[in-house]
Amino acid sequence: MLRVVVESAKINPPLTPPPRPCVSVYFRDVKKKTSQVEGNNPTWNETLVWHLWNRPLRNDSFLQVILQDLGSVKKERFIGLATIMLKPLVKKPREVLFVKDLALLNHSKMPTDCTITLHVACMTSQDVEKTGDNDLLGTTTQEAARQKLVVPSYAVHKELSSKPQHFQVQVKVFEARQLMGNNLKPVVKVVIGSQQFYTRTKMGSNPFFNEIFFQNFHEVPAKFFDDTILIQVMNSSVMRYNSEIGRFQTDIGFIYHSPGHTLLRKWLGLCQPNEPSSGVRGYLKVTICALGVGDQALVDQKLPYGADDSTIQIFKSTVVPINVAYLQFFIYCAEDLHLKKHHLVSPMLEVELIGEKLKTQVKTQTENPIWNQILTFQVQMPCLSSYIKFRVLDCPRGSCWGEIGTVSLSLNQISSTGAETEGMYSGFLPCFGPSFLTLHGGKKAPFRIQEEGASIPSSVKDGLAYRGRVFLELITHINSYQQTTMKDLSKEVTSVEKHQNRQKYGLCVIFLSCTMMPNFNDLIQFEVSIGHYGNKMDLNYKPLVSTTQYSPVIYDGNIYHYVPWYNTKPVVAVTSYWEDVSFRMNCLNLLHFTRDRLKANLDTLKSMRNPRDPALLPQWKKLLRELEEDCKCPLPCMTDQPKATNLDKKRWQLRSLLLKELAQKAKEAQPRDMVATVEGWLYRLNAMLPEPQVSLPDVMIWLTAKEQRVAYAQVPAHSILFSPTGALHCGKFCGKAQTLLLQYPEGEGQKDTLPAHLRVCMWLGNVKDSADLQLLREGKVVVYAETYENQAKYKDQWGQQGLYHCPNFSDVLGHKALPKDDFKEPRGWHWQGKWTVEPQRRLLLDTDINKSQVLEEVYENQQRDITGTWVPADTPNTDLNGQPVEAREKAKCPQGWRVEKNWTVELNHAVDNEGWEYGVGIQPSGLPQVWNSVEKTYYSCRRRRWARVRCRNHGQLNPEQETLSFLQLEEEGWEYGTVGYKFDLNPQPQSRIRRRRWHRGLAPNKDKGIAPIFLLEGSLGMDPKQQAEKEENRAPSRGLSKTFRLSQGPSLESTQPPNLPFIYCIFDKPYYYQLFCYIYQARNLMANQIQTFQEPFIRLVFLNHSQCTQTLRSSAAPTWAQTLIFQHLLLYESPQDTSKSPPLVVLELWQRDSQGQESLWGRSTWSPVVWLDVQQRILPPMRWHPLAKELGEKEGEILASCELILETEVLGEGKLPILSVPWKNGVYTLPKSMQPTLRKMAVEILVWGLRNMQQVRSPQLLVECWEEILQTEPIRDFQTNPNFAQSVLFLTLFLPTEEAYALPLVLKVVDNQDFGQQTVVGQANIDSLQPYFCDPWALDYVPPQLPRLSVNKHELLDHLIEKFRFKSNKDKDEYDEHEVDWWSKLFWATGDAKSLKYEDRDYHTLQVYECELEAVPAFQGLQDFCQTFKLYQEQPKSDSPVVGEFKGLFRVYPFPENPGAPPPPRQFLAWPNKEDFPQQCLVRVYVVRAINLQPQDYNGLCDPYVILKLGQTKLGDRDTYQPNTLDPIFGIMFELSCTIPLEKDLEIELYDFDLLSPDDKIGTTVIDLENRLLSGFGARCGLSQSYCQSGPFTWRDQVPPSFLLERHAKRKGLPPPVFNSAGDSVFYNGKTFKLQHFEPKPPTARYLGPKKERLALHLLRSQGLVPEHVESRTLYSNSQPGIDQGKVQMWVDIFPKKLGPPGPPVDIGPRQPKRYELRCIIWKTAHVDLKDVNLSNEKMSDIYIKGWLFGLEKDMQKTDVHYQSLTGEGSFNWRFIFTLDYLAAEQMCVLSKKDFIWSLDPTVMKFPARLIIQVWDNDLFPTDDFLGVLELDLSDMPYPAKHAELCSIRMMDADPTWPRFLQHKHFSLFKKRTVTGWWPCQVLEDGRWRLSGKVKMTLEILSEKEALIRPAGRGQSEPNQYPTLHPPLRTNTLMSWFQSPVKTFCHVFWKRYRFKILIILTISIVGLMLFSFIYSAPSYLAMSWIKPELRLNMPINMVRNTIDSLNTGKASSSTLTAQRSNLDSASGHPLQLLQRPTDHL
Repeated sequence: MLRVVVESAKINPPLTPPPRPCVSVYFRDVKKKTSQVEGNNPTWNETLVWHLWNRPLRNDSFLQVILQDLGSVKKERFIGLATIMLKPLVKKPREVLFVKDLALLNHSKMPTDCTITLHVACMTSQDVEKTGDNDLLGTTTQEAARQKLVVPSYAVHKELSSKPQHFQVQVKVFEARQLMGNNLKPVVKVVIGSQQFYTRTKMGSNPFFNEIFFQNFHEVPAKFFDDTILIQVMNSSVMRYNSEIGRFQTDIGFIYHSPGHTLLRKWLGLCQPNEPSSGVRGYLKVTICALGVGDQALVDQKLPYGADDSTIQIFKSTVVPINVAYLQFFIYCAEDLHLKKHHLVSPMLEVELIGEKLKTQVKTQTENPIWNQILTFQVQMPCLSSYIKFRVLDCPRGSCWGEIGTVSLSLNQISSTGAETEGMYSGFLPCFGPSFLTLHGGKKAPFRIQEEGASIPSSVKDGLAYRGRVFLELITHINSYQQTTMKDLSKEVTSVEKHQNRQKYGLCVIFLSCTMMPNFNDLIQFEVSIGHYGNKMDLNYKPLVSTTQYSPVIYDGNIYHYVPWYNTKPVVAVTSYWEDVSFRMNCLNLLHFTRDRLKANLDTLKSMRNPRDPALLPQWKKLLRELEEDCKCPLPCMTDQPKATNLDKKRWQLRSLLLKELAQKAKEAQPRDMVATVEGWLYRLNAMLPEPQVSLPDVMIWLTAKEQRVAYAQVPAHSILFSPTGALHCGKFCGKAQTLLLQYPEGEGQKDTLPAHLRVCMWLGNVKDSADLQLLREGKVVVYAETYENQAKYKDQWGQQGLYHCPNFSDVLGHKALPKDDFKEPRGWHWQGKWTVEPQRRLLLDTDINKSQVLEEVYENQQRDITGTWVPADTPNTDLNGQPVEAREKAKCPQGWRVEKNWTVELNHAVDNEGWEYGVGIQPSGLPQVWNSVEKTYYSCRRRRWARVRCRNHGQLNPEQETLSFLQLEEEGWEYGTVGYKFDLNPQPQSRIRRRRWHRGLAPNKDKGIAPIFLLEGSLGMDPKQQAEKEENRAPSRGLSKTFRLSQGPSLESTQPPNLPFIYCIFDKPYYYQLFCYIYQARNLMANQIQTFQEPFIRLVFLNHSQCTQTLRSSAAPTWAQTLIFQHLLLYESPQDTSKSPPLVVLELWQRDSQGQESLWGRSTWSPVVWLDVQQRILPPMRWHPLAKELGEKEGEILASCELILETEVLGEGKLPILSVPWKNGVYTLPKSMQPTLRKMAVEILVWGLRNMQQVRSPQLLVECWEEILQTEPIRDFQTNPNFAQSVLFLTLFLPTEEAYALPLVLKVVDNQDFGQQTVVGQANIDSLQPYFCDPWALDYVPPQLPRLSVNKHELLDHLIEKFRFKSNKDKDEYDEHEVDWWSKLFWATGDAKSLKYEDRDYHTLQVYECELEAVPAFQGLQDFCQTFKLYQEQPKSDSPVVGEFKGLFRVYPFPENPGAPPPPRQFLAWPNKEDFPQQCLVRVYVVRAINLQPQDYNGLCDPYVILKLGQTKLGDRDTYQPNTLDPIFGIMFELSCTIPLEKDLEIELYDFDLLSPDDKIGTTVIDLENRLLSGFGARCGLSQSYCQSGPFTWRDQVPPSFLLERHAKRKGLPPPVFNSAGDSVFYNGKTFKLQHFEPKPPTARYLGPKKERLALHLLRSQGLVPEHVESRTLYSNSQPGIDQGKVQMWVDIFPKKLGPPGPPVDIGPRQPKRYELRCIIWKTAHVDLKDVNLSNEKMSDIYIKGWLFGLEKDMQKTDVHYQSLTGEGSFNWRFIFTLDYLAAEQMCVLSKKDFIWSLDPTVMKFPARLIIQVWDNDLFPTDDFLGVLELDLSDMPYPAKHAELCSIRMMDADPTWPRFLQHKHFSLFKKRTVTGWWPCQVLEDGRWRLSGKVKMTLEILSEKEALIRPAGRGQSEPNQYPTLHPPLRTNTLMSWFQSPVKTFCHVFWKRYRFKILIILTISIVGLMLFSFIYSAPSYLAMSWIKPELRLNMPINMVRNTIDSLNTGKASSSTLTAQRSNLDSASGHPLQLLQRPTDHL
């Protein structure tokens, strides 16, 4: 148990009034609370305890401590919280974790001054005490699942591939419990991806479903893992909108990455996301499984319905509320929102979180909207969604039709749970900004495999095009924050304006080279942009020098093309304005530096495959040292940064903690599991790298052709950002050369190809830091203004006439007018020199420049004249398309070429004997549409093709030097050609236009403190006024030009920026290098594919140079052992720059098929080692480099290394390589020091035989290794005996000792046919012989022995004497009494707690394997004697079928180095004869059942049946199908005879029965019977637990255990066992074993055999042999290769006939249910809720009772109605009778019924025996009222109470956390038979179950026979007996009025109006008193004021009489009595009364 002692706390600042604090502690979602203590310094010293049960603490376990003030006027006042990690207790469980003065955090996760002190200990105690809440299942909720759903585990699996694959998701719904609601009719809705499934509708709050759903996927794994699984439980009896009871949701990736890809029998906590405060709404038990190709589903051995509460674990969904959070999005504004040209958008921002969407207002017609709104989401933490999605929509006139851009925020990047570090860091809530988010849209990037831990780039999800930015902020509140979802912000937003302050940034890019390109027929250029800056399509910004000059693409001499920049490198300069985020980027670049160094060291570590490599340990120490150094380098502090946001500070704190932790780990790391350890560190670093607040957009480099964007490269801005604070804070590639791999946008370009390798040098930074900008050490930056002068040929004269298509001065394309007068120097620059003519020779390069030979062709054309004679045509010489070319007689051979074959007529086409082809010319081209080889009279034209071949002269200059000499020619001149076509220096016949390039240099003015190239903003055009005048003067010509351009297409002026200069970096001096590449070997890594490379060769590409290795013959691991050398490589950068970032070397593995077609298999890219001084050179070691496909999958690797050596003047003089490399057979081989060390080795091969070879006659085996070939003798009669005559081959050869150089072994099967023909019919490759290395001198080695499968007559007679038999029929009767069978053994083995008890069950057990027997690790795949190698075609493809099998084994060992030493002993024995093979066998196949079959029918089920195939034998009957089930129970045995190995493959096929259509195959599994027969593990017949000679578990084998033990000893090379005479002792393997050791007590089981056999069996079972078992075999189908189609549980027994007859077969027939009758007598009810009100306003109910058995709702029965129950009591004396078919062994009811009338077969359903009793109130007009429910499981029901007062709802509580003595006892009605008593009914009210009544019942279960003997009727009908039920005595409320009216009247009125009667009486008395007073007051006042002297006595007497008369009345006399006494006194003193007025007068 876990014990927490809460000592004290301190609240600071103190609260007034004094608080009443309480501490709540959460552990695994179970809450415990302390008591309340008053004061600001409370002390508790209270102990809280959690039971761990069978779930110990884990490294990620934690406590959450919350301090609250419960004395607050508010509901509860939150003070602070803290998280305590329990990892120290995991490492040292015996210690106590003391936590003193732990600071608490507020809502914003900021530390406060409040502290708490406590200590935690992990205790082991047997006491069980209940200290927490009493939720049934909530006490063991798994908290690890919640962690995984928020922060992925460090051991996250790598995404499998970027190609679509087959997947399958299975969801099995078992049952639900404690569903919230009354009278429910629940149905479960399962949504897998986009597919919906529904279960059958059930009744009650604890329904049982037992249904399974399948969904198949064919998707990219990354997308598949993002799909979700939603499980909703709904009440079908209410309206749909209000029907949801609760839900659970997770993503498929979480399931797939769970152990076994499965959540097995987990309870899901259901909740309602719309009501987060409602808590758990019920529980659902499911199994969820996600499988890929080759994954195995876990086998669920348990029964579908079982009380497995002891191991209950609840997975709470991410929608189960843990904390309710309020996410507030402050949406401020956006900028640069563009959708398309010339269109103003009306933007609206949409925020989406967990399917909920909130939108801002629409701002009309603006690119820079200002919203200033708050959007508030209410979510649960941890959050269900991984991303927050933002979409900006264009909504003109209120309708949203265009998506401007999208962006996503990952919640993992803006929040933390604290699990990223292992310390006590508690994480932080989601927060963001205020900062910009960059929007993207348009074309998306293709998905490629990312490195582990890296996030998917936004270009993949959102798009490539920059669409603007959104400025926003996110704040999260945890407290009860009442807020509307939308509201406007106030105008006070000045606090965020500091984040919008802009700085001017400069971006400079030097293009060094562009290679490995496909052929582009058009000129190409590159465009660089950052955001909208530099985008030439967007004219809203200043035009910038963001594009290079147009360039052609030329051939590199191999298969690729390149851009011929050579010494003149184009440069672009882009200025832009962004916020200053340098503080954020400095931190990011420092982390990237740490990550990159760690990854580089890890890659080096991975490439060292040999554990004994001497460089391994130094590399490990270097990795640790550098990691520790990097992690100790402090990150730039964010707390002092004024612009740092809250997220910046939080992530800085988290990153600092992680670096500190990694530094400590690196310091303590040991050299164990190096790669796995470092990969874990790297993953954690990668998880910290993404920066969500990067407001700088990525730099985009687009390759454009024909003004269309073709390919792109995306460069993160931070990687090239300059920082003045130091080199570590600069970007990785800032000012350094890097190679970018261009990509096509998704869905464009050639598949699986890259458009280019672009090498650039980039710099981005504040222009203030660019004063001394020098990107490369050498090179001069020049700026030119360029224009082209164009002239046309008009009447054989060159001039401006005829320029209809282009202006006089234009750009390079001839589209845009650029007169020299229009150019104006930009501000800060001045002209340098005058306009000069300089040809752009790069555009004039010959396309054949690097070709070794060229085919030239000229078509000779003729036409008919008037006379019909053929004469030369108007254009006699043309090309194929009819364009004029120079005549062949005038065609000169260019310099440096020679003509190999002069002009000849081509006759190899459809032409006549002279080469002519004929046709009818069709205008306007004049060319025929169809050419014919036969002349006809109406043909008007003909042509023939002349061709010649010219070859290059290999002179002193190589092609590259010739190109350079051409580019450096000084002559000036015109270029001739046609616009848009190729130009040439010399005029051609077809030349109609000529041009020349004018350029003028620009120089910067005085230094302004920034780089001059960043001043080239705007155009070089004139002032606007001058420009307008020019436009007017040129109006006519512009009109023509405009008309032409409109006819050509859209105006290019609108997209082309105005006159911009071009920037170049010119290098004066080139440097020459030599490249040496050492290539040894390649190999495949994909085990599921054919592993042979077809005629492989390596093509090495370095910049624009490439070479190929020799082509090898097909091999599994081609070994070239070759060196490729490049001499005189030209690089223009300085050697220091090249050394820091050299160009990449690309190795491509190509294959060549039989037709000569070449295909790329994979590509490997890495940097060579650069040596500037050859004297300091060290030989680079060879490493394994990954071979990747184009989309990123690493499917192979190559062993190679490269070095680049600078040629000095001395070294470069000769033509030989710098290094001396051996030359052999026309190629350079590897240097001696790199060649592997060879040693003499022996390879022994056990050749057993060939299997499953079709149409072969006499095959033989060839073994090829290195250059040695060995072969067997042909198998003469393959059809009758496919084994080889000889059994062992011995091969001696020299093999490499290093594992890295290991060579494969190739096996080939050659068939010998008639006339000596030999054909290769199959081959196999053994990639590595390493697993077969052995020590030949090992003492414990035993050579594989042939099993002996026959006995002689003497042995057979002995065994027949001891042959076991059934003893008598009496034994069979005894067996029946026990009701045990083979199924009992199965359920005992699966651990079913409910299975029948049997006293001897320990003697009869079997093993249930959840996989195939071959997959059990202990049995070595049953290939201990020989292995099976699959044979494929000689030239296989990825989907080639298996053509056969070879059975054999290998042993490899070295010879001693001393020649005089004795040779090692042989490992395989040569068997002279194999008389036991082929072997006649009897095979018994027991098919028990199938599990989770793939549905085949529309109803989600199937009708399976079994078909067996063995050789030509086929067994099974389709009529025996099991209808409508996915878990059929077959229980059938097939017996068949066969000859092994001729018939060795047993196929078990499952089909789905269909009435009309052909039966569907569900799946197949194949068993190799030969392996089981040959294996030394005794797999032919599993060993039973006991040796029984009769009874239900009789011995199955042919021979007794003693014989098996003797054979086993012989096979192991041991002497035979020797038994004593009594048979209770044996001497075996040098030891004596006694039976008493195994059986300390005499066995109690019956039918056991003699002691000798029992002892032998005990010894056999201790030898690791195959026991009696059931194996679970996976079914596979060709429709979904590799996907689990279900499992079949079965076993196979093989009995060789030469060993004698086998034992009796096992009866595994399915169990049949027994029919029972349940009699339920309802006697009475008590304390039932009263729902109605009668006429006298009394509560009453008209009670009646419903009852039914679960699953048999149609047989629902009702009692009569007890009317007018005023006390909740009701009498019924009513009998319910239910009939059920019950399977006692499984404790399930069985029901067989048709789902629909038209159903062909009934569906068999199993469900628990559960009685449901409901109490109802009968109503006449409205629906009846539900009063309560009682559910009783008949096999596990609580004992009833004897009296109603003892009956409570606690009887139904099965909470396992109660101590055992407090739990209510349960029993099974099927054992007790009858019971009577009181049970409670309950009803759901306000989310809680409460007692709503009590029912007294008698339950009795009768067998079918007993029910016939003792018949009884339903209700009170006849036969009314056993017992007789009399009508109950009920009081009739209608007759009571007449029997006692007074009593009834008093009872009714007094009881009803007693309060009103009392109030009326009180008011009457008070009113009467008041009336008396008013009546007597006037008389008294008159006597007081008027005092008559003469008639004094008269009034007094009158008053007295009046008073007397009043006293006799009924009125109260208290007041009057006082008056009377006053009057009496007054009459006694008359003189005094009369004297007073006199005195007054």
